[in-house]
Amino acid sequence: MINNNTLSQTMSASELLRERIADGTAKVGVVGLGYVGLPLISAFTNAGFQCIGFDVDQRKVDALLKGESYIKHIADQTIGEWIEKKMLDPTADMSRLAEADVVLICVPTPLSDTRDPDLKYVTSTTEAIAKVLRPGQMVILESTTYPTTTRDVMVPILEKNASGLKIGEDFFVAYSPEREDPGNADYTAAGIPKVVGGVDEASTKLACDLYSKAIVQVVPVSSAEVAEACKILENTYRSVNIALVNELKTLYDRMGIDVWEVIDAAKTKPFGFQAFYPGPGLGGHCIPIDPFYLSWLARREGMATRFIELAGEVNTNMPHYVITRVAEALNDAGKPIKGSRILILGMAYKKDVDDSRESPSFELMDLLLDRGADVCYNDPYIPELPPKRRYQDLPSLSSVPLSSEYLRAMDCVLIATDHSDYDYDFIVKHSPLVVDTRNATKDVTEGREKIRKA
Repeated sequence: MINNNTLSQTMSASELLRERIADGTAKVGVVGLGYVGLPLISAFTNAGFQCIGFDVDQRKVDALLKGESYIKHIADQTIGEWIEKKMLDPTADMSRLAEADVVLICVPTPLSDTRDPDLKYVTSTTEAIAKVLRPGQMVILESTTYPTTTRDVMVPILEKNASGLKIGEDFFVAYSPEREDPGNADYTAAGIPKVVGGVDEASTKLACDLYSKAIVQVVPVSSAEVAEACKILENTYRSVNIALVNELKTLYDRMGIDVWEVIDAAKTKPFGFQAFYPGPGLGGHCIPIDPFYLSWLARREGMATRFIELAGEVNTNMPHYVITRVAEALNDAGKPIKGSRILILGMAYKKDVDDSRESPSFELMDLLLDRGADVCYNDPYIPELPPKRRYQDLPSLSSVPLSSEYLRAMDCVLIATDHSDYDYDFIVKHSPLVVDTRNATKDVTEGREKIRKA
């Protein structure tokens, strides 16, 4: 660790950090060891950098120290090798932030109950860094947030450091949005281009130097605000287009037209069209949240983002639409929702991952329980129902087996997540009624009269 006394008199803080990055001796600290932090550690360890992993959840730290992974697409063996080779040093001790030459912040940025940005994890992490900040350190925020967060929220906290260090001279600050896509084997953290924007020119250059060592391509932009806005644009783009197909689904269902067949036909056009697909609602940490960040920012600026807010309204209402379709399907079978045994397939927010952040399946379960249904679930990647801040009243449930007997005992099977592990022919064959929100049963031929799309 370096400090004011040991910093070379002939080498500036930026030059010293640039040299450490160049020769691979810079220590990379990652705060938040979840679906963003661990893949980022993978990218940097593969590039030869030693990493210190910080997380306030001691259970995660203990698991990593034992060589155990809690994320499906990162193997136990990989974690074990990091620990054995001393490439990763997991800790819950935030005072050790001083040991890192670069600190990457990958903490959650949820919405408050009023759908305003909740930056408490960002600010608390920044405050912890400010307490131990030393010359030659760089702090980079990767958490999704609204434009101006880095400059207006983080920088003032860091500038209050006890040593009187100056930004751009003694320490450096940048923003580089995470672009993780859990479960997508085609794109790892190291293989996705990295947008980088600093609060000053020196910070931008140093951040680009760092990421270029571990990431396939670095895309520098003129400011942290541009990088922040880039992330919001990417996810709002998806939110708006998903809302469009979700709304068309409700219209086409009423007309007896299969929206998935329509999309498959439309995507044969080799230009001017990108396929988006409907579902039971939005999930994941970014897409259900980011547009509301932008709407909040617009209100702060005295503007209304009607297009974005409409998309949010459509997507938020999709679980209610699904429950209406479930009620109609059960009604056709002469049964009410109340008292019906309903099995939800998939609690993860997308197929083939163990990530349940903002998953619409929790809203579906909550709505069904409110209507008096007897609800259970199956998910091969989520053996126990994890606690959720917004759904504290949900019962403690475990994934049930998908036996023919269990399926026959249900009144309705609701496909919420289209995991590849599921044998949809088997599920449809043994279930009395299937409501499919993902078009997962498109290739099933036997028993199609039992399938309802939602």
